[in-house]
Parts: sequence; structure tokens; C-alpha cells
Amino acid sequence: MTASTLPAKPAWILPQKISFRFFFIYFILYSSPWDNLAIIPGIGWLIEWYNKGMEWAVVTANEHFFQVFGVRQVKQVFNGSGDTSYSWAAFCLLLSLAAIGALVWSLADRKRSSYRQLNYLLCLFLRYSLAIIAFGYGIQKIFALQMPFPLMSQLATPLGDLLPMRFSWLFVGYSTPYQVFSGILETTVALLLLYRRTATFGVMMAMAVFINVMMLNLCYDIPVKLYSMNIVLVCAYLLANEYRRIACFFILNKPADSCSIYHQPLPKKWMRITRIVIKLWVVFLFGMSVYDAQQYYRETQTVKPHKDLKPGYYDVVHYTRTSDSTAIVPADSLRWKDFIIDRNTNGSINTKDTIFRQRYGRAYFYFEADSLLPVIHFYKADQNFLSLQYKLTDSNTILLSGRLRSDSLLVELRKSKRHFQLAERPFHWLSEANR
Repeated sequence: MTASTLPAKPAWILPQKISFRFFFIYFILYSSPWDNLAIIPGIGWLIEWYNKGMEWAVVTANEHFFQVFGVRQVKQVFNGSGDTSYSWAAFCLLLSLAAIGALVWSLADRKRSSYRQLNYLLCLFLRYSLAIIAFGYGIQKIFALQMPFPLMSQLATPLGDLLPMRFSWLFVGYSTPYQVFSGILETTVALLLLYRRTATFGVMMAMAVFINVMMLNLCYDIPVKLYSMNIVLVCAYLLANEYRRIACFFILNKPADSCSIYHQPLPKKWMRITRIVIKLWVVFLFGMSVYDAQQYYRETQTVKPHKDLKPGYYDVVHYTRTSDSTAIVPADSLRWKDFIIDRNTNGSINTKDTIFRQRYGRAYFYFEADSLLPVIHFYKADQNFLSLQYKLTDSNTILLSGRLRSDSLLVELRKSKRHFQLAERPFHWLSEANR
């Protein structure tokens, strides 16, 4: 059969064309690939103006139309949450722009029979984007960096005082093997997506992995719900392009056609070179993820405890503030009940004093100690809010003195032998009874 007699590929039906137009616009707007062009000299200002314009559009559209969750005024903030009111307003705006764009596109390009070439480019972009995301998260987990083992301050926190997100973080971080296993799954997804022959299996595996991540975010109130839902949406879109093949292989017990969305003829040399360059760039990003994770891991492992202030749980055996008595009165929420120095330069105190950062019923801080003076400096958000002199009366006792607000403060800390069973990481092949 000659090329001229090959059967023509069937035209797309109308819903297929409309849905493609919608998702093409939405995915491109959501991923904002042009942000990567900011590294090119002379382009950064243009990207900055675009981002400012988009921010204005989100704020204005929400004020006049969306008002997500009853919030009229939204503001873009970078605080680690991906589910802010601004994020939801941006999500609504992108959906609206994609719908309007798909409508205009459909009216202007009614006679187009299909978008196979454009869909190939979109699937290629989504596939590599998904691979980069999966590899980045996977490497973080393989080095056990995303969810570190609980600090002693967290072990001392009553379970009921934890928020669902922190509870889930500690649950995963407690078991390094489980976290590494999760990371291996995600990096395997990335490697499978890198090759066209294994891309379909990689997307199926990605769907399973990221649905689990999405459900964890939804069920434990982790504020990256929108992001994880969009990752699952990308997986669903890629799988929808091959639904016939997947149904034939797994359900109908029929021969499945060869994959077509990742295999397109590239007749020109520059096209083939471009494909190789793109893949090499993705591999380079993989390598950078490994390098960054390795460097951060080394930093976490090289943190040494202060020679005087040893990590541990300290009982407050004496507390005097101004003219207060030395007896600890539990009803006084400002008193220090215990003092913990964690394995890094962080710590916490069992007190409700708001001069410290309050989290989960404990007052957190990070510190720097000067053994020459000797003084311990307490910090919150890079601000030194308290400095106290310290004295080691013996190997297990620390005496702190100084001024807290306008009061004089004298605290005696004695290292406790308090035992946290979870810190032992017990494991038993044989269990004669349920523990």
C-alpha cells in the first residue's frame, strides 16, 4: 500500500475539538511556560509586566465576579500555601479564560478537522512537565527531606493539639523507609515518562501515585489541594488520549493499537534535533534536582549541636519572673513548664507567652549561642526578640537569666530522662499481641 492509498485519519468529533481547545488554553495558562524565558537577557521585564497584569486581572475579576468563598479582596502572598483566596481566584479566572478562548477559537476555526500535531506538542509538554514534577518530589523523599523525622518538640506535643497537615507530615516523616519507598515510586514515574515506549505506563503509574497524594491533601487539609488536583488533571488528560488502547488491553481483551500521541513523524532534521535537545534539558533538570537534594542533605547532616546547649528535654525546676514565687503554678499560662532543645538550632517551650511563635500548644524559636559571653539569642522570623545569659552549673543543668519584656527572669533547667517510645522506631517481625 502506497502513501497515497493509506486511509486518512478520521476527523475529530465536535466535543473532542472543543475540549482540546479548552484544555490547551487552560494548561498553557496554568503552567505559564514563558516564565522560564526570564533568564534570557532583556526578556525579564516583559515577563514581569505579564505577571503584574495577570495579578491585576485576578484581583479585579474576583472583586467583581468570583468572590471566592465570600472573599472580595484577594492579595497574592507567598507563604507556602497553594490554596489561598488568591490561588482560588486565579483558578476561576483561568477556567473562565479557557472557556472564553475555546468559544472564540471554535467560532474562528470551525472547519478544522483535527488538532493532532498541536495535541502532540501539548502532550509532549505535559509529559515532560509531569516528569519534572514527579522527579523533584521523588528525590526529596529519597533523601527524606520533604518530611523529616519528628523533632523532640513535636514528640512532646499532645496529639490532639496537632493540625491535620502536621499530623500527616509526622506520620510520613516518622518512617524513613516508607518515605524513601514513596520517593522511588515518584522517580520511577519520571523515568518512565522520559521514554516514549514507556510513557503510557508512566502516566498510568503517575495517576495512581498522584491520586493518592491528592487524597492525602484533601483528607488531611494540606494546602496544596489545587496543585495536586491539577497534576491529576494532567494525568487524566494524557490517559484520555489513549482511552481506546487502555480499554482494549485491560478490559475488552482485544489487540491494542500502537501509541500515537507520543510518536509523531519528524521529517525535518531541526525537528529531530529539537526533540533531543528538549530531552537533554529535562535530564539536566533531573540532575540539578539530585544535586540540590544532595547538597541540602549534607547541610542537614553537618549541623552539630552546641557544645554547651545539648539537645534534649529539660524540666523547669525553678522559675522566677520579677517578684513571682519559685513554685510553678500551672494556671499561669506565661510560666515555662518545660524547655526543649532540638537536634538542630531550634527549640520550644511549654508556655503560652506570645512573644514566642505559638504552634500546636508550644512556643517555638530558633537560637544562636555565644559561648564566650555566654549568651543565648532567641529568634522569631529572623528577629532577635530575646537574649538571656546562660550558665552551666553542671553537665545537666542550665541557668538562664536576663530580662523578658520589662521583667527580670531567672530559670533553672535540668535535663530530664523523659523517654519517647516513638523515637526508638521499634519494629517487630514477631508480635504475640496487639500493641
